[in-house]
Amino acid sequence: MGVRGLSNFTETCCPETCVNVDLRQMAADHRKSRHGGAPTLAVDGMACLRHWYGCSAWVHGGQWKEYVRALEGFCAAFSAAGIRLVFFFDGTVEERKRPEWVRRRLSVNKDVAKVFKHIRCHGQQPGRDMFLIPPALATFSQFALKDLGQEVRCSVQEGDYEIASYANAHNCMGILAQDSDFLIYNTAPYLSVAKLSLATMTTVLFSREKLCGILQLQQTDLPVLACVLGNDTVPVSKLKHVHSNAIRAYREKGLGNWGEKVFALADFVRGFSALGAAACLPLCDSVRDLVLKGMQSYVLPGQSFPWANFQLSSPKVCVMEKFVNVDVLQAAKQKHMGAECIMVYNLLFDGAVECSNTFEDEENSQLPPQALVFQPIRENIYGLLLQPPSDRSSEIFVKEWFVFPGNSLKEPRIISPKPFTVSAGRPDLKVLWFNNDPESRRLSLSTFMALLDLERYDKDFYRLDGPLMAVFCLVTYMALQVRQLVLEDLNAYLSQAVCIKFKSHTELQQSRVSHVDPRAVQLGSLFIRGLTHLVAANSACGSPFNMEDLMPWRTFDGLLFHSKYLMAHCSSTPEDLLEGNASWISQFQSLRDLVLEACTSCGRTMQSSPQNTRPGGPTNKEDFWKDRRPHYSGTPGHCGSSLQNNSQYSRRPPIYVQGTLTGSRAATAKWLTAV
Repeated sequence: MGVRGLSNFTETCCPETCVNVDLRQMAADHRKSRHGGAPTLAVDGMACLRHWYGCSAWVHGGQWKEYVRALEGFCAAFSAAGIRLVFFFDGTVEERKRPEWVRRRLSVNKDVAKVFKHIRCHGQQPGRDMFLIPPALATFSQFALKDLGQEVRCSVQEGDYEIASYANAHNCMGILAQDSDFLIYNTAPYLSVAKLSLATMTTVLFSREKLCGILQLQQTDLPVLACVLGNDTVPVSKLKHVHSNAIRAYREKGLGNWGEKVFALADFVRGFSALGAAACLPLCDSVRDLVLKGMQSYVLPGQSFPWANFQLSSPKVCVMEKFVNVDVLQAAKQKHMGAECIMVYNLLFDGAVECSNTFEDEENSQLPPQALVFQPIRENIYGLLLQPPSDRSSEIFVKEWFVFPGNSLKEPRIISPKPFTVSAGRPDLKVLWFNNDPESRRLSLSTFMALLDLERYDKDFYRLDGPLMAVFCLVTYMALQVRQLVLEDLNAYLSQAVCIKFKSHTELQQSRVSHVDPRAVQLGSLFIRGLTHLVAANSACGSPFNMEDLMPWRTFDGLLFHSKYLMAHCSSTPEDLLEGNASWISQFQSLRDLVLEACTSCGRTMQSSPQNTRPGGPTNKEDFWKDRRPHYSGTPGHCGSSLQNNSQYSRRPPIYVQGTLTGSRAATAKWLTAV
């Protein structure tokens, strides 16, 4: 992340560039210099996730109420100091950075595998040295911060660039982040979130001025240094020849020392700065092109750059422009930038969607990856949002970059939108998005249910409150799609969803489990990824649900679910699962009856099949294969066709890209082959 080796260099070789600062004093000084203007910090939300998530339990799916409380404390500390916060989150992956995104995702996949290996061997969560953030933490952090009254922005281009641009244009007192790229931008001071102490409101400021003084460079030379050191745009592997030559020349001057690579490359840059042209750098054409792109990525609007004369970047091309109404496009962009929706902007403007790592056990081939479980929802969303031309002159394809075990990410999976209608016909997006009359709201809700293939049930659950409606939709969908789910899993999901409504974050912190079960870990993550798909579906059809009702702190707690899972698979009664509370038991039974009725009407019979939850316990091979037999049959056009028994997929012709079968059928076949 950032400029390779620069953070370590500043902290170990040039400690004078790391200045301890008091944020209250910085704010006071900034207020004076700006004639009373509110001191503002631009906060890199992605860099803060590890700092924010201090919950002791992290493999179970997330301790969401506890996490929101931590966010509240973070914001309150800055508010008390008179500092305004503006949070930024990555909202897109630029194609030039896709290789680096893939590299990191595959690396995290290996870390996830190590976590599951530890759980299988020891039956416990690993130590903090193996910590990975829970799935969808960045997504739901945006909504949590907005609920707390904070300003949140989701990027439509490279996130670091947007942060640096905003901080520069709005005279921010600093950027709170953990990325050495912010040492390179000519923008507000770069403050470390890793060194932040909320108790004392102090941190470390990484000084560009002192770095330039030590390296004998001008501020405008720093983008060149960043690119020849290597960053997300210019891979280090392309620079080995440059590095070796620069270090050799540096040593010939008798200047070799600790941190010599950075000093040597600074010397290299300084030798060409007088010429003032990137074209003079002794680089092959392909590397020079990368370096020029990298340099340009550091030049903010309105800034001059002596090394090259960059033209203003052309506006981003909307890939799906001809398939979507212009008013819907504009609204989608505004909602995305305001962190009010997910997936929609990326689909319409980039023609691509992505999903990062999830806690999925590559050794457990019994449970399908979440990417495949929820693919039918995405196909419906694509079909709703993208209207193919009447003359069929263009085919529509969506690129999916979803991380799951066995997916090499060498290329995206190519998905075709599913032709989408509801009982009243094809919904009009302008009506769904811009009309608020009762009939339009009813259409919005029926569209949401149809996106989940549950349209027939949009009148059955009105006696439930908002969060339990969401749980009904999600658990019913998962039960119909994943035939390996059993009655005990359903009981665990539903009982924790009822209990969480009545438990405070402090009560939930007291939850304990005797051991950690790897299957329960994956099911917890599956639920959370399911919630993100509910949010995406809600975003696509005009938000019939209050977004707050779809949030995990209203519907899920990782440790609570894990404890209910272990109890359910040990044949605990509803009285045990609902802690003897008669009111909770009644709500649970009503909710479960609705889910079971929905499953039965689709030919799905939820079977009781307690799993062995003992750490390292043997798997019954006969039961393993028995679980793979279909428990029901979906009928054409009928809800609940399972992931591996979906007749509508069998009728649709496959898509071939570069000789590879893709789409739902291929994805399912690939998973079955792996099994």
